[in-house]
Amino acid sequence: MTQEFHLDGNSLPLQGIRVLELGSFIAAPFAARLFGDFGAEVIKIEKPQGGDELRDWRKTRGATSMLFRTIARNKKSVALDLRSEAGREAVKKIAAQCDVVIENFRPGTLEKWGLGPEVLQELNPDLVLVRISGYGQTGPYKNRAGFGSSAESFGGLRYITGEPDRPAGRAAASMGDTVAGLYGVIGALMLLLQKARGGQAANSQVVDVALYESVFSLLESLVPDYDAYGMVRKRTGGALPGVVPTGSYLCEDDLEVVIGGNSNSVFVRLMRAIGRHDLAEDETLLTTQGRGAREEELNGAISAWTGSMPLTAVLDKLDDAGVPAGPVYDAPSIAVDKHYLARDMIQTHEVIVENEPELIRFPGIVPKMPGHQGQIKWVGPELGQHTQEVLQELAGMDAEQISGLDLQQVP
Repeated sequence: MTQEFHLDGNSLPLQGIRVLELGSFIAAPFAARLFGDFGAEVIKIEKPQGGDELRDWRKTRGATSMLFRTIARNKKSVALDLRSEAGREAVKKIAAQCDVVIENFRPGTLEKWGLGPEVLQELNPDLVLVRISGYGQTGPYKNRAGFGSSAESFGGLRYITGEPDRPAGRAAASMGDTVAGLYGVIGALMLLLQKARGGQAANSQVVDVALYESVFSLLESLVPDYDAYGMVRKRTGGALPGVVPTGSYLCEDDLEVVIGGNSNSVFVRLMRAIGRHDLAEDETLLTTQGRGAREEELNGAISAWTGSMPLTAVLDKLDDAGVPAGPVYDAPSIAVDKHYLARDMIQTHEVIVENEPELIRFPGIVPKMPGHQGQIKWVGPELGQHTQEVLQELAGMDAEQISGLDLQQVP
């Protein structure tokens, strides 16, 4: 167990917390990244042969993907084979010195390896164990394999995503995994806060996060609307049913702007901004139902206005009118935007891509907090970069014992 954590004027919020990450891909690693972003010491266990498969995702050159560099930032990489007895014994020694363990294996895997909750919490009674899986640790589907894609489908998100005349769509990012990671962090912090306040911990301090439940929890009144109104939400493209006007509109220079004018007061300001005072003064449009009934007319009026001028002019006029709007940005646009830069949401680090160092821009730390500068300490490490350091300091192993582990394939 690490030292008692506390906050003072010079501390990061999670300084003094130690986290052991036994996960791979995105869900558990994203959760562990959040701990590392705010000062926790995060130790990532990777298999010696190739490490986390995320190292190879979305990579067109070099040995390690920028996705891994992003998700594994502020972590220490330790190469251990969890299928070997020696590797598992080393992990037990490390876990005994940690506050939180985060894993995203299929239910039963940790138990099969002799690293289940009972074993870990016997070694460390105060340990919080975050378990992220496709369908949770209980229930008839618990043993099913689950990735973010299947969770987004089973959780209801894919059914309502995309164009109505096409197959179910998806966001081009792992939303199911990421939101599950967020819930895992929230659960761990609640148990740590309970302990810090002197509360009585439960016999088993396990946070059970199911990917599909994390997705389902974001879908607002999907099922209540079905029960109350017989409404089955379907794919509606870029619009939300009954939420008018909101959506993407093309400007004169073929760039897109998303406008949210779906509250009564904002709608009036929007109509005045586009020169449609007749619509602004039409009292039948001051309800959600009224605007929904005239969706095509309203979107046509807005599209005619945005199409008459370039994106920058549209944004300036909407900003002056107090109407929420934003450009549909791609990566190059984000990387140079003055607001992103002013809030340190783009941070540059030197990374070896193909034998030579290159300056790479990475996303910053969220949220902003007093006393935390929000700076990334380092991006995702090389495979096994911290193995010797961690095994000596936390597992009490000497150089001879470490050399006896099956780590020969670590670069």
